[in-house]
Amino acid sequence: MNFFKKITVNYPFLKFLGSRYILVIIFVSVWMLFLDNYSYFEKRVLDKKIEELEDNKQYYLNEKRKDSAAIKQLNNPDQTEKYAREKYYMKRENEDIYIIEYEGDTLDEEITKSL
Repeated sequence: MNFFKKITVNYPFLKFLGSRYILVIIFVSVWMLFLDNYSYFEKRVLDKKIEELEDNKQYYLNEKRKDSAAIKQLNNPDQTEKYAREKYYMKRENEDIYIIEYEGDTLDEEITKSL
């Protein structure tokens, strides 16, 4: 206690630290901010992860809606034929298909070759 009195004589603004209640409040604050499992900093990290996951959820829900609409269109035989011709380069009998590739289209192939 003698040490504390010397400090408060030299630094009077530290006199409020002599109270047990203030020391407990400081200890609890430091504990809650830095050391606890549910600290402020951990909460911020978890909130960012939750935000990212909610964005992903929204993206996948939108993709699901698009795919559902595409599946509904594929129930029509004309749309099924159109899809097969565009995506899988299928053709009718006695028909020729010419595929024209531009420089920007071959980017995927170059990436796979470099791997």
